Amino acid sequence: MADGNPTLGSLATTVPVQAVLFDIDGTLCDSDPLHHVAFQELLLEIGYNNGVPIDDEFFIKNIAGRSDVEAAQNLFPDWDLEKGLKFLEDKEAKYRSLAKERLEPVKGLGKVVQWVKDHGYKRAAVTNAPRINAELMISLLGLSDFFQAVIVGDECEQPKPAPYPYLKAIKELQVSAEHTFIFEDSPSGIRAGVAAGMPVVAVATRNPEKSLLEAGASLLIKDYEDPKLWAALEEIDREEAKLKKAGA
Repeated sequence: MADGNPTLGSLATTVPVQAVLFDIDGTLCDSDPLHHVAFQELLLEIGYNNGVPIDDEFFIKNIAGRSDVEAAQNLFPDWDLEKGLKFLEDKEAKYRSLAKERLEPVKGLGKVVQWVKDHGYKRAAVTNAPRINAELMISLLGLSDFFQAVIVGDECEQPKPAPYPYLKAIKELQVSAEHTFIFEDSPSGIRAGVAAGMPVVAVATRNPEKSLLEAGASLLIKDYEDPKLWAALEEIDREEAKLKKAGA
């Protein structure tokens, strides 16, 4: 994987595939810009950083993909945690109002959703977002009937980057890690998936590609129309066809 071109076989090792898991923020929808705007506006209101708006680099380093506790501690190391979490709650409310107007799916999402449906694989959304946000985004994207489970990090023993949310997902779906793969967009989420024993496809919507590969991604794609993804999915189809033929 050192050359940045992971092998296609890493997804095909999950054959026969039982389930596909998806993160939400940055994976189903390019929501980070909306989160960034929400943070920017509320931080400016309290005079954070001497009134200088936070930039993309700060957002990626301290906030993107983090649990609320981690983000609050990164933003407000001198604050009481409860106060920091209250700020995060206000930010989430601001984000939801923005999302209702401006949320867009990642390019090609409908195509991969149809592929999963056509194959009859089980599917779950696994996120560190609050449940109210997760369900809103899924609804806005028209995927409420697609997901059979929605797993929220704060409702698990620990959120991502710990493996518990992904382990809970496969338990709820009654599938095994060996026959499941994941779509993620953040180093934190990728580490969670790898720790849970599943290959992870990294969607490079916002985070630096190097950080996604270093976190252990099996395949790096630009979006769901990336030819590299479809080559990997075709490899799965070929391997599953061989299995069926052998079992016939």
